[in-house]
Amino acid sequence: MGAVTRPRTLAISSSPPVLCHEKSAQAWFLARQSAIIGGCTAGNNAVKNDCHYHPLEPAKWVCGECLIHYCPGCMPDADPGRHHGLCPHCGRTLRYLGAATEAVPFWQRLSAFFRYPFHWDPLLVVAFCTLVPIFLGQGILGWVTYVVLALVLFKYTYAVIRYTAEGHMKPPPVAAAWSGDGFAIGIQQMVVFIAMVLLVGFAMALLGPIPGLVVGALVVLALPASIMVLAMENSVFAALNPLNLTTLITAIGWPYFLLYGFLILMTMASGAAQDFAVSHLDPEIAQPLSGFLSSTYMLILFHMLGYLLFQYQQELGFASDYQDDEAPADPQRDRSRRIDADIDMNLKEGNYDRVAGILEESLIRDPANPTRLEQLYRLSLARNDREALKRHHGKLLHWMVALRRHREMKSLLALLRQQDAEFQPADPELVVACADLLFLQSEPKPALQLLKDFHKRFPESDQVAPACILVARILANDFRQWHKAARFLRFARQHTRDPGLTKTIDHYLGLAQREEPLRAPRASFAPMAE
Repeated sequence: MGAVTRPRTLAISSSPPVLCHEKSAQAWFLARQSAIIGGCTAGNNAVKNDCHYHPLEPAKWVCGECLIHYCPGCMPDADPGRHHGLCPHCGRTLRYLGAATEAVPFWQRLSAFFRYPFHWDPLLVVAFCTLVPIFLGQGILGWVTYVVLALVLFKYTYAVIRYTAEGHMKPPPVAAAWSGDGFAIGIQQMVVFIAMVLLVGFAMALLGPIPGLVVGALVVLALPASIMVLAMENSVFAALNPLNLTTLITAIGWPYFLLYGFLILMTMASGAAQDFAVSHLDPEIAQPLSGFLSSTYMLILFHMLGYLLFQYQQELGFASDYQDDEAPADPQRDRSRRIDADIDMNLKEGNYDRVAGILEESLIRDPANPTRLEQLYRLSLARNDREALKRHHGKLLHWMVALRRHREMKSLLALLRQQDAEFQPADPELVVACADLLFLQSEPKPALQLLKDFHKRFPESDQVAPACILVARILANDFRQWHKAARFLRFARQHTRDPGLTKTIDHYLGLAQREEPLRAPRASFAPMAE
């Protein structure tokens, strides 16, 4: 699961955000204004950027120096958990964007919002807080329990906001309603409500009914923003500060008013459903049903508010990512993925010399890496870089032998001989292995060309006998030149002291005298004589 920075303060700035609980509302407001003036963010006009190199992938990182956006594939060595990554171009620290560029608008997730309360954990919380008061009566114990359960429900709903803003699209566990601190959030919310009611009352008394209604409408409009700020800040003052509320609404832009309209409709629907239950059902059924409806409505509402924070995290100055059902980050980051990303980016930039340099540096560390060898081969072919092919022909031929890539081998040898007609590999074992592969793949002429004058080129090599045997098999099997094949076999017997190889040569000589294809001796499983 990717880690996330908890957005305790909605710090909006052009630099990587510093999310600290003590940051004042005034500093937040000034940072927001500075960002708008600097053009780094633009509220509802903020651009959701895709990766510069992979336009169909949402960006997760951005370099403030190069102004280049990167997707996770371009930054495999970055650490999303610590929000740390270095720009591949300039080496400066990148800004982590989280899921800011891939979060879908909240109105496209309405069905998910309505399903949210019906997961197992929130259902347990709602059922407990709704049903327990029924069995406690109307005494002091019942009222005290009712207040405690209301605080538990408030604590859980505010945990929903924070949990969603951090990237969890599934509800928090039941333990979030009972364990740890945070029970004061319900009291804080009541204080905020009371303060707003008193504000509207004073406006009515001092300014008259019409200005009072205007103030009341503004207070109701700012209520969702106040809930979000309280969830993030845990501060009554922050939740009542007009600068905070104005800044949050401005950062989100017109989607905030769309959400507000949804909330009004949902409030009316919830109220109508509860009124129907109270009017048409027995009190024993109406009371728990009404409580269940109001509790599920609160969960939907708070989940929507949390998602709005998550959706507009870039504008609000924090970064979080989707965290449900994600595999944990591998602490041992694969260096090869960084190399793949660098190759991909430089290819798309047209920096072919840089790509060649990356591949050659990689092959110094790992000379037999088949992926890098194939990439080097393809790049050199595309650039017609025959000097590179000649310089690395030994490693390339070893790779082709290991993976049985006879077609590429034939093409490589032909290209090298176009540049140097007398070109031959300098490793006798490699020559025999290449020739053997070509022979087995019905390419006798390139195989013979590799073995030409083998005994003169490598007179001291222990591969002289195997090379001569291979030449004899090619002459006999592909060109039906039995006498030449026999001469090579006799020459091979003179240059080996290996009893097993001598036995094989005698077997081939017998076949050549009968002008039969030189096939290897059949394996025998008879017990050896003591």
